Amino acid sequence: MDSLTHIALGACVGGLLGGKLLRRKALFWGAAAQSLPDIDFLAGVWCTPAEDLLAHRGFTHSFLFVVLLAPLLALGVSRLHSAERFSFVRWMIFFFVELLLHLLLDALNVYGTGWWEPFSHHRVSGNLLFVADPVITLPLLAAAGWLFFSLQRDRPFSIRPVVVAFLVCFTYLSLGLFSKMRVERALQEHCKKSNLQPLRYFTTPAPFTSLLWYCVVDVESGFYVGYRSVLDRGADVLLTYVPKQDSLLAGVHHREDVQHLIRFSKGYYVVQSRSDSLVFSDLRFGQQMGWAFTQAPFSFYYFLQHPGQNDFLIQRGRLAGWNRHSFKNYVARILGKAE
Repeated sequence: MDSLTHIALGACVGGLLGGKLLRRKALFWGAAAQSLPDIDFLAGVWCTPAEDLLAHRGFTHSFLFVVLLAPLLALGVSRLHSAERFSFVRWMIFFFVELLLHLLLDALNVYGTGWWEPFSHHRVSGNLLFVADPVITLPLLAAAGWLFFSLQRDRPFSIRPVVVAFLVCFTYLSLGLFSKMRVERALQEHCKKSNLQPLRYFTTPAPFTSLLWYCVVDVESGFYVGYRSVLDRGADVLLTYVPKQDSLLAGVHHREDVQHLIRFSKGYYVVQSRSDSLVFSDLRFGQQMGWAFTQAPFSFYYFLQHPGQNDFLIQRGRLAGWNRHSFKNYVARILGKAE
């Protein structure tokens, strides 16, 4: 998830675990602990773009990292705040919970989280939340703000706003899971009706919502991609076929960056030829305005012949083409009105 969500969640959890005794210190250390796994962004300083894809949400998002770091943080912070009535064990539980929640939350996105590093490179992707979702962030941010201003020495401590925020988030996640199951059921029925033989498929939410879902169906020679809203009235799912064309990688398959890209994409990729370069596209991150244009380019694209032009791989295509008009069309598509 985005940094703001982690900070707000960390402050809220910190308030629950230690607000009564530590007051605002609990919010600070909670927000800091929630942000720690994302120190992997520093890998971008020395890693190539393809290497950075695997470094991000890798070891610093593993259970081993949590087990090693929580007691070290507890040892240092318990000494720093030795005057507080908060024991080493309580600090260790505090940091363990904060770090673990970071891992669990990030695993709900499509990117993939390396829970089992370094023993296994398998990445966990729940495909239940977009990387930023205001329905998750805003309640947590409001509760964290309330805690910050209310945790004065002379004011009573109450966890009620935090509990309300957590209930909102839990309800939204539950509705998102229901929406995902409904969309996948429609996708399965469409594949059966269209005589498609999927090897596998996945669905993941479109930006900032859990009502509109991006669908990818893997068939033998390529993929069918499209968008489905839970508010769509028709039974059919509008899918567009995209050939995989992995044979185009024959001359570059041995390259390290190509191997990193294939591993990162979990096999959900296509290769396309442009005028001056082969382009490797990871389908998992959707299309640029794909809910409005069936032939829209994919959000994640890597120039194989121009490695120096591949900065900001994840971010550069996500919101490409957005403006007031396209946002209006996007809302209409969420509501089941396709133009």
